[in-house]
Amino acid sequence: SIDVDPASSEIANKIVKATIFYTEKDDGRRKKWDGNVWINPPYAQPLISEFCELLVKKYWDKEVKQACILVNNATETNFFQQMVSNCSAICLIKGRVKFIDKQGVESGAPLQGQIILYFGDNYRKFGEIFSQFGVIFYARS
Repeated sequence: SIDVDPASSEIANKIVKATIFYTEKDDGRRKKWDGNVWINPPYAQPLISEFCELLVKKYWDKEVKQACILVNNATETNFFQQMVSNCSAICLIKGRVKFIDKQGVESGAPLQGQIILYFGDNYRKFGEIFSQFGVIFYARS
């Protein structure tokens, strides 16, 4: 289940189905993220760095029980390095994710590949479920 999606929209939440979701207007960075979190942060700077750094902080502060975050595979960036140093598992997505725009219309595939990082204790279950989408690496054993 997904309790909170801190960077969403009404249209996106029809797919994500989070119990609570915050829109751009709500500014999810300033809200509580209790429980199980899904996040596909805005990809523009500085927002992506702020959301990613906040996820790591909220996870270590135990506000977030477990989380999945979908981001570009920007392995050279500070925010990515911080997340990969703290996550439990990683899914290298095969192919490109097709995103939807603000009207719910599928847009073209991005130029860069995407990755899902998992934070939490159920990393084996994450691997079982997400292996259908790509190769899984475990950051903890």
